[in-house]
Amino acid sequence: MARTHALGMPRIGAKRELKFALEAFWRGEIDEAALRATASGIRQANWQRQASAGLSHVAVGDFAYYDPMLTHVALLGCAPARFGFAGTLGLADYFQLARGNADHHAMEMTKWFDTNYHYLVPEFRPDTNFALDEGWLFDEVAEAQTAGFTPKPVLIGPLTFLYLGKEKVAGFDRFDLLDRLLPVYGQILARLKAMGVEWVQIDEPILALDLPATWRAAFERAYHTLNAAGVKLLLATYFGPLAENLRVATALPVAGLHVDAVRGGAELTQVIDWLPATKVLSVGIVDGRNIWKTDLAAAFNRLDGLHQNLGDRLWLAPSCSLAHVPASLAAEAALDPELKSWLAFADEKLGEMQTLARALNAGRTAVAAALADNTAALASRRASARVHNPAVAARLANLGATDDQRTSPFARRQTAQRARFRLPDFPTTTIGSFPQTPDIRAARAAFKRGALDAAGYQAAMQHEIEYAVRKQEALGIDVLVHGEAERNDMVEYFGEQLAGYAFTQFGWVQSYGSRCVKPPLIYGDVSRPQPMTVAWTRYAQSLTARPMKGMLTGPVTMLQWAFVRDDQPRSQTALQIALALRDEVTDLEAAGIGIVQIDEPAYREGLPLRRADWPAYLDWASRAFRLSASGVADATQIHTHMCYSEFNDILPAIAAMDADVITIETSRSDMELLRGFGDFAYPNEIGPGVYDIHSPRVPAVAEMTRLLEKAAAVIPARNLWVNPDCGLKTRSWPETETALANMVAAAQSLRANHEGRRPAPRD
Repeated sequence: MARTHALGMPRIGAKRELKFALEAFWRGEIDEAALRATASGIRQANWQRQASAGLSHVAVGDFAYYDPMLTHVALLGCAPARFGFAGTLGLADYFQLARGNADHHAMEMTKWFDTNYHYLVPEFRPDTNFALDEGWLFDEVAEAQTAGFTPKPVLIGPLTFLYLGKEKVAGFDRFDLLDRLLPVYGQILARLKAMGVEWVQIDEPILALDLPATWRAAFERAYHTLNAAGVKLLLATYFGPLAENLRVATALPVAGLHVDAVRGGAELTQVIDWLPATKVLSVGIVDGRNIWKTDLAAAFNRLDGLHQNLGDRLWLAPSCSLAHVPASLAAEAALDPELKSWLAFADEKLGEMQTLARALNAGRTAVAAALADNTAALASRRASARVHNPAVAARLANLGATDDQRTSPFARRQTAQRARFRLPDFPTTTIGSFPQTPDIRAARAAFKRGALDAAGYQAAMQHEIEYAVRKQEALGIDVLVHGEAERNDMVEYFGEQLAGYAFTQFGWVQSYGSRCVKPPLIYGDVSRPQPMTVAWTRYAQSLTARPMKGMLTGPVTMLQWAFVRDDQPRSQTALQIALALRDEVTDLEAAGIGIVQIDEPAYREGLPLRRADWPAYLDWASRAFRLSASGVADATQIHTHMCYSEFNDILPAIAAMDADVITIETSRSDMELLRGFGDFAYPNEIGPGVYDIHSPRVPAVAEMTRLLEKAAAVIPARNLWVNPDCGLKTRSWPETETALANMVAAAQSLRANHEGRRPAPRD
């Protein structure tokens, strides 16, 4: 009998219960007991969903209060020494690691492989030690057992945990900590075995990466050590094929292997050839990363021969954790019925696995009706007239070889822009958004439900825009933004105005901590029916003589932060979005807006996991950005923003984007990320973030000044801007004003210490 299981489930709750409980706890409105009760309710609901779908085990340990990597930092007793925590780590301490405190900035945050999820980066030093903290994981296993479920605890593997961390001492190699770490994993596994656990899922997604030989070779030694605990280990890999790591993965002393058959399906035959006949093979046949229905007939045809070969050793699963998709379609009453029939969220994916397992175990006739419904839905999508737009296809086909190039090189554009704007040394700006206050949210909600008419909503948003403009003027900021009061989300706002996009009501996924996003669905060809931001930005510019930035989300981020159609290459969809944004950029310029920021925070996360595949991606991604930005005159300044990514290995591609100004996140890394830009001699202007907006902590002027001096040591001072790490949407106005006042003061301090680099400011 083929079994089914899940690698993990959405952990925020079907109605974002975790988000609201976390934020209430941080505000002091609920106590720890109430937060833990909410968490327990989410876990219990997830376990029940898995059991109801016939899964043989329920995933335990896939839940995290903030981030699974951070939870492993707690479980393994390796919190950064700079925080001074000793002994058992409580929830209050745990959240300080994630959000910082008065004395210490939060742990660094970056993207989880090529997803839009952010994880907390473990910090390693030569004196880092590990010690099991029993306040984590084991209570959840006991909770599942008490509730009558069969738990399959989920651990991030020791090699992945180390590999995704970062050394904090020059010349030290975190690989050297492996022998200290393995005994603690051994203790965890022994404790789980003593609790009666049969299977433990241990995730090693780095096996989908190009690994150094030393790391690859360490797998055999590590898993021989872990196997001694006597519990059955299911080694899980995902996000891509194993390639040169396949032989290592199949030979490890584990009881089972999970492979991603969505992204690495071509390897299945080879996996079976090399997998010992005693081991379970878990096939990730349902896409855990996207929301389109699985072609069940095609999946059955792939699995039928495997089942005949493997029998009970065949397990079915999603390709990866379902934390990357929304919880359920059940509540989506407003979604177009035809489009809804093409989709599968987490609950529906569990149902797809149940159908496939029944088809394998009892024959296709046992699920004939479900297979017929699936086939009809897929046919409907392929034939739907809403998917293809001949005008969009023609515009793409007619693109010229230079349509993605600015008229002049950067040096000439820089001269024209400085003459136009006459900004001071170290000009100050922000990344775009200002606090989304209760008044803003109330007005938007009232407008959506019809309690506020269009004129009333426009007046309310204009009031908020003027408030933001006046605050910036009072603070002395040089290049202003309108604050984005009218925007619900940096992707959703634009997607709602573009053809080819659709939106759910409750399709939330976690980005990090309590931050949730509701990705749009790109189901068809993309175009822009009418201007999207021009009226709001023109109004903001009318309020001030200072330059006002137009604010757009770039084509790669619009792609990456959506559930993208899978019936054409992603590069083609990106170019469609780029052309729509190009129209918006040129309309902003025609409206008198001289600076336009096209944000690309997701640019690096789109990188394929294998370096051999990078050049093709970087070629079309940089082309898409340039296409969106290159329709303007030399004196119009194009900015872009990127955050929470490592950039050093793709700096040539970032330079090829040819933005006049790039702003990046650098405060959590203490400006480490900027060093690569200096070594590369990045040619254009750059604004390294001087404070972390994801933390409520407000750095002092001296701290920001120190960071800026570090920046000026590696980047020519004449090319430096001063700005926060990211947008200020999630912060409050009091902390925002204090932080920005400190930022302006830091810029003024640098102006006093460095020679002038720009024309004198205008009166």
